[in-house]
Amino acid sequence: MCINIILRLFLKIFKLIIKFLLKNITFIKVINKKPNKKPTTMKKIALFLLLLNSAFLFAQKEVSGVVKDKTGTPLPGVNIVEKGTSNGVSTDFEGGYKIKVKEGATLVFSYVGFGTVEKSASGDKVDVTLDESGGQVLSDVVVTGSRSTKRTVVNSAVPIDVINVKDVTTQSGKIEINQLLQYVAPSFNANKQSGSDGADHVDPASLRGMGPDQTLVLINGKRRHQSSLINLFGTRGRGNTGTDLNAIPAASIKRIEILRDGASAQYGSDAIAGVINIITNDNVNELTGSVTYGVFNTHAKGDFLPGTPNTKGYRLDKDGNGNSYGKDQDFDGGSVRVAANYGVALGTKGGYANFTGEFINKNKTLRPAYDFRKGFGDAEMQGVNLFANFAVPIADKTEFYAFGGSNFRDTDAYAFTRNDGERVVESVYPGGYTPRITSKINDNSIAAGIKTESGGGWKFDLSNTFGKNKFQYDIKGTINASLEEKSPHEFDAGGHSLLQNTTNFDISKNYDSVLSGFNIAFGTEFRVEKFEIFAGEEGSYTTYDTNGVPITDPTTQSAPIDPISGNPRPGSSQGFPGYSPANEVNESRTNFSLYADGELDVTKAFMVNAAVRFENYSDFGSTVNGKLASRLKLGDHFNLRGSVSTGFRAPSLAQIYYNLRFTNFNASGATEVLLAPNDSEITRAFGIGKLNEEKAVNASLGFTASFGDFTATVDGYYIKVKDRIVLTGYFDASALNLGVSEAQFFANGVDTSTHGLDLVLSWKKTYDFGTFGATLVGNINDMKIDKVKNGDLDEATFFGKREKAFLLASAPDNKFGLNLNYSKSKFDVGLAFTRFSKVVLVDYADEDDVYNPRLVTDLTVGYQFTKSLKLTLGSNNLFNVYPTKQDEQGNTEAGGYWDAVQMGFSGAYYYARLGFNF
Repeated sequence: MCINIILRLFLKIFKLIIKFLLKNITFIKVINKKPNKKPTTMKKIALFLLLLNSAFLFAQKEVSGVVKDKTGTPLPGVNIVEKGTSNGVSTDFEGGYKIKVKEGATLVFSYVGFGTVEKSASGDKVDVTLDESGGQVLSDVVVTGSRSTKRTVVNSAVPIDVINVKDVTTQSGKIEINQLLQYVAPSFNANKQSGSDGADHVDPASLRGMGPDQTLVLINGKRRHQSSLINLFGTRGRGNTGTDLNAIPAASIKRIEILRDGASAQYGSDAIAGVINIITNDNVNELTGSVTYGVFNTHAKGDFLPGTPNTKGYRLDKDGNGNSYGKDQDFDGGSVRVAANYGVALGTKGGYANFTGEFINKNKTLRPAYDFRKGFGDAEMQGVNLFANFAVPIADKTEFYAFGGSNFRDTDAYAFTRNDGERVVESVYPGGYTPRITSKINDNSIAAGIKTESGGGWKFDLSNTFGKNKFQYDIKGTINASLEEKSPHEFDAGGHSLLQNTTNFDISKNYDSVLSGFNIAFGTEFRVEKFEIFAGEEGSYTTYDTNGVPITDPTTQSAPIDPISGNPRPGSSQGFPGYSPANEVNESRTNFSLYADGELDVTKAFMVNAAVRFENYSDFGSTVNGKLASRLKLGDHFNLRGSVSTGFRAPSLAQIYYNLRFTNFNASGATEVLLAPNDSEITRAFGIGKLNEEKAVNASLGFTASFGDFTATVDGYYIKVKDRIVLTGYFDASALNLGVSEAQFFANGVDTSTHGLDLVLSWKKTYDFGTFGATLVGNINDMKIDKVKNGDLDEATFFGKREKAFLLASAPDNKFGLNLNYSKSKFDVGLAFTRFSKVVLVDYADEDDVYNPRLVTDLTVGYQFTKSLKLTLGSNNLFNVYPTKQDEQGNTEAGGYWDAVQMGFSGAYYYARLGFNF
């Protein structure tokens, strides 16, 4: 039945795409022109043709195979290039590869430490065995966590996941990077939010259970800017900023390397939990892409159906601004994704220009919620993603490169519902209402640099990377209750932005003659960061008196009285209060760093690595960090590895300067709260000190094993963090005459220690009747709060039971995923099982909200109709599994039956995807 429905929906795709492109895409906003100016028809047509252009047809064939060493061990990361061109790919973790080449082509296989092999691509399958004798060093091998060009995943001293994004995206219905990584990387976790303000639009993500801002993100080895959003309400990673991975189109990514180890001594701030390095596409003469359509099943199953407004499935009437129910629906959250990638060769010496375009149109989901909380579910989004990657040789061994992209998203999410009789103007919204936060996010970046190599083998890389994230809030279906019936129902609430510019100069050299090999690297970095908060319109942040005049003197002016509660009606836009001129921020800082990094192969079996880094920040001072790592081969098939390091994370500008006055709603009512900036007199009055860097110690010990078609990596880790920056609870501020009853702050408030284990077991084998593969990924994570640094303040208020529970639930205690796949000729099928452990939060009633373990099943079936077209049907969360339902007292943080835990709360997702490759 589900397949028939999917096929029927799939027929509507192209109509929906055209409608989406002509109606929703505001391309001019992407290039920062005036927001009210509509895109011309020519620009719409040009952008549409960029993605769907299929005029580039070449007489090509697809060749696949497996690359192994002489012992039969698969080799990941082998470079495979069509001779005489820059068309190339790398082998995956199991040594497999696929490449499209011209008829009669010759393939060149090269790998660090192994001899280069050339083979004719005369057949459809070309398997290769590489010999270590006569091996050469390849300068274009990139591995995160090591600046040595000789280092690979198999022989690295630290755990690194290499994720082939093309393989993942063709075997999954997930359309965003965070959701893709959630199910393939052992210790990566990300969740969709609801009722969490800006976090509904930027998924907070974590590695090894740490904060979203404790993982450094790189693009092609260059530091990526963070989002300007700071997570505050009802969300994982509260009090943290993070990097918006969803601003990078999946279709532009060649592979993702995840370094699961502390790396501040190598890469600087934020790398406490590890590093995610995104390597973008550089292929040419190939047009690839896909069109995907998917929907969620609204028939929520389980014990939460009684008492809900409709047990069949329902949605809010969009025109009712969250105040009335629309007709029943079997499916909601419909999403369309159109993506394409194309590259062209520049010159005859390996230059290229690779372009990616992506459109996403996703509707809201609505899930069962308490009768008086009507809006709960995933946000709506319309987005445009563009990315480009260039490289041009300008002299012998000298190359100019550049890459960057632009992302625009127009989002629409539910805020916390305002209940009947609770600060509501009854004549405007009888029965209560759900305001909506419709954020507009612009994310732009560009990097450019020159690489060269001297005659003596020294490699130089000079680059500059610029990035900016802007977050604009528009609040709809809302009201400024102090204006009563005269209030507008929409407000421009202002927003915030973060700018980052990073200049790097890196130098390295390999010495093959020193023992079994020595690599030395050193360099410098200069970074400028700027954080801004800009005000919204007056009505979004002002409280008015009974005459409609802004209140400036509370002794002579008073707001209208709510006849039901007897309290003054609140000012500002409900759902999200606007930023006022008093909230405005325009602050910047600089950072200068120096590093040195050395790797010595003492013997072919024993390697040691050492790194040291000095950093100086203009706002809090200097820090020095170091790292030692080693790998020991205990045979042809077994490696032992380990590391120890110190690390740090500088407080973000948002954590230092962010401030806001807002209305906090929970089951017991509403209170006015001030989130005071760290540098304010109010913060100092409560004894909160100046924010300093978080300090960390990391240690890991593990092994890798490979026996024929089977590989395994198992790594234990320990992370101790002192002075973690957290968001405190609410302190009584009524005596301070601030016009609010409570205040909260950012503080270096807790010390934590985390023990854990990551494992990846992989097997793949080809038989006459097909190819089978199985991968088991798992993470066990145990975080403890060692100390709460509350000073003279009450610990239960400073960082109490609820705040502790949110920090400890940054990730499930354990997560295991079993991925099974089979392929034969034109047919392939994948089956995945992911188990999330129990999660415990504390609600507004100070009671435990227990979310029991859950097992989620994903299924995908694909058929290659032609060499250029493939149809895939599938389902994520096939059996419509939901988190454990909580009580009906309205005490959850987000205002629904669940918090954002485990696998999300939208249920089963069915999709169809048409992939093309020319």
